[in-house]
Amino acid sequence: MSVTRLHRKTFKQGSRTYYNSSIFFPDDVREDVFVLYGFVRVADDYVDSVPQDAEGFVLFRNAYYRALNGEPSGYRIIDSFVELMQKRNLDATWVEAFLHSMELDLYKTDYDSIDETLEYIYGSAEVIGLFMARLLDLPEESLESARLQGRAMQYINFIRDIAEDQSLGRRYLPLGESGLTALDEATARRQRPRFEAFIRDQIELYRRWQEQAEQGYRYIPRRYLIPIKTASDMYRWTADRIYRDPRIVFQKKVKPRKARVVFQMLRNALTSAGWYSGLHGRITVNPTPAERSSVPPHPRSPQSSRRQPVSTASGRG
Repeated sequence: MSVTRLHRKTFKQGSRTYYNSSIFFPDDVREDVFVLYGFVRVADDYVDSVPQDAEGFVLFRNAYYRALNGEPSGYRIIDSFVELMQKRNLDATWVEAFLHSMELDLYKTDYDSIDETLEYIYGSAEVIGLFMARLLDLPEESLESARLQGRAMQYINFIRDIAEDQSLGRRYLPLGESGLTALDEATARRQRPRFEAFIRDQIELYRRWQEQAEQGYRYIPRRYLIPIKTASDMYRWTADRIYRDPRIVFQKKVKPRKARVVFQMLRNALTSAGWYSGLHGRITVNPTPAERSSVPPHPRSPQSSRRQPVSTASGRG
């Protein structure tokens, strides 16, 4: 399996925050990450292009199935990803969930309940966290937290990209009992207090998921945790900016500059000994039943019917 200039270019163009953070992984891990994100980014680009390339997506998906059966796919991005699946024991059902969520973008435009949103997030982001856990050779106990890390980051993407998604005719955030009639800029101006309260409620939900995801940081070796923590720090920075001024999402795409990412990476590297040694003391190693139940199960769990809609939320980057 070789990482080509195409892998690097595809990843860098698709996700600046992830790319700038991942360059600090050891060489072998970084190359695996480039292969993973090359595959998911190309699939995502088919459904996010304007106009959408539904035919291209179907051809890409069918080529993946050919490669999975041992046949040449005709796509270097796909063939190298299937090699990675075999090398790192990546679960094919996770790939299927990812492709399902990408297919949803071809025809589903509005998500009216948190269950619908979480079904999409499971395939578009939570499985990316699961893939990453495999690439880093983390224990099985880490998978729940890895899934939640993907969920938290994707939800910030949804909040950050409200205007972009509106231009594509999509709304991933369920309005619930917010009183909002839509998430376009005109509605945000007309119903400003409700819009700002809604966005801040969404960010509080992200913060809860992020805090729960960090319960799994104790499973991550220090050399891997620095870039992962840096990426999560940058998502927290984005969330904080939007929390202060929710309507900024209509003015620009809130993303940290490369200099900020690098500075945070160096800061984390310099201070890592302190916070890393404190992880086991700060994090609950054996969460109580109440703490476990506070994490909404993913939509394919038998418990999902107990989850109530929240009126207040790897693919993307």
